[in-house]
Amino acid sequence: MRYINLFEKVSHVSTTKCFIYNNTIFFAVPGKFVSKAIGPNAENMRQISGILRKRIKVVEMIEDINHIERFVNSIVEPVTFTKLEIKDNVVILNANMQSKAALIGRNRTREQELEDILKKFFGIEKLRIA
Repeated sequence: MRYINLFEKVSHVSTTKCFIYNNTIFFAVPGKFVSKAIGPNAENMRQISGILRKRIKVVEMIEDINHIERFVNSIVEPVTFTKLEIKDNVVILNANMQSKAALIGRNRTREQELEDILKKFFGIEKLRIA
């Protein structure tokens, strides 16, 4: 809640979606407000990052499950994956070995964080990285 209030105060963009992935705080805002949230020359992001002493990213809020691949890609970049499939409310991410290790993380922490995000946004039951 504290992060959202600070974000809205600095960027003047309203959001209700905030989550942490890979020690980075993400704010999901409607697509037309992404550039306003970032600010001129990324000034808003620098200011928030300086106050919180954490990395900050702004991503487009996507409600439609058909665009889930774009949403996941914006969260995990610079790590890439080859394909994303949805079968029976399970998301399957296909990636090469190096990307797969980066997506899973030490003690499966990144995998669990991403699974929690997908549950919160899209109601996905499970995430598999293959």
